[in-house]
Amino acid sequence: MKGLYTDLQTFAHLHNYLQKIDSEELNDWIYRAEANNPWFTAGNVKSALTGIIELLEPERLKSFFSNYKISATPKKIGVIMAGNIPAVGFHDFLCVLLSGNILYAKLSAEDNVLLKKIAQILIDYNASYQERIFFVDQLKNMDAYIATGSDNTAKHFEYYFRNTPNIIRKNRTSVAVIHGNETTEELIALGEDVFQYFGLGCRNVSHVYLPAGYSPVTILSAWEGKFNTIRNHHKFLNNYEYNKAVLLIDQVHHFDSGYILLKESESIFSHIATLTYSFYYAQEELAQLLQKNNEQLQCVVSARQNPFYNSFSFGAAQHPAITDFADGVDTMAFLTTL
Repeated sequence: MKGLYTDLQTFAHLHNYLQKIDSEELNDWIYRAEANNPWFTAGNVKSALTGIIELLEPERLKSFFSNYKISATPKKIGVIMAGNIPAVGFHDFLCVLLSGNILYAKLSAEDNVLLKKIAQILIDYNASYQERIFFVDQLKNMDAYIATGSDNTAKHFEYYFRNTPNIIRKNRTSVAVIHGNETTEELIALGEDVFQYFGLGCRNVSHVYLPAGYSPVTILSAWEGKFNTIRNHHKFLNNYEYNKAVLLIDQVHHFDSGYILLKESESIFSHIATLTYSFYYAQEELAQLLQKNNEQLQCVVSARQNPFYNSFSFGAAQHPAITDFADGVDTMAFLTTL
């Protein structure tokens, strides 16, 4: 356990560092991240770092990782990371290192600033990390791979890594369930799940299940004046205007808030600045729909817990616990049993 203890101490240092990060240094991180990717605004970078701080709470981290047996022989783990939201690969980054292994990370061109900054903090505190964290352009001859990408890239990953232990992640999204008696405050919290990170994350809600007879306008009314400033971001506005034009040209019935478009569809995926919805008549029917889409679901959010399915509270989708593994696959169990 000595190695794990040292690693936990190192990440406790990172936790404290990020909590007290100098404003000038933070602004530099934000400037560099946004210059590289305009979707990574100051607010989004700060939200991502807040999420990392939550994951790194020392006692929770210690309790969780003590459940795994750390290998005495480090393995080389190649991780292909996504770039849809800031530092989206941090959970894999954390698991590889705390499992006692060596990280070879291929960062997305869209997100190649923040994890390098975080890695440098770890290396400055614990020099041994210089030999355990590598950012590379190509991954070859690894002992195992973790790759996150689209459905198309997943096919390539499955082929290339077919003879090596791997975790391959595909397109996923999240949905919300409305019961019909939500308060305005709860619907506003749902808006956080929809709009945070401009809806680009797999934990962002892209589809809403509504009880039969429920008007989507109820949701838009609750959001009025709360999220409209999102249209001030030029890339989001461009997507909103393009998708609005497509709906108008195709004469598709929709609701338009001036910054988000709601359209009825069975698809749980939606375009940027668009939210799809569909109706259900009974909880049993809804449970069947969720099970049918299970392979494409990252999480479900709802204001009420339901015996037919598990869900996060509104506003909690982008605040996963350390145990909320992507795609429901226990990354630590995979890494510690190689």
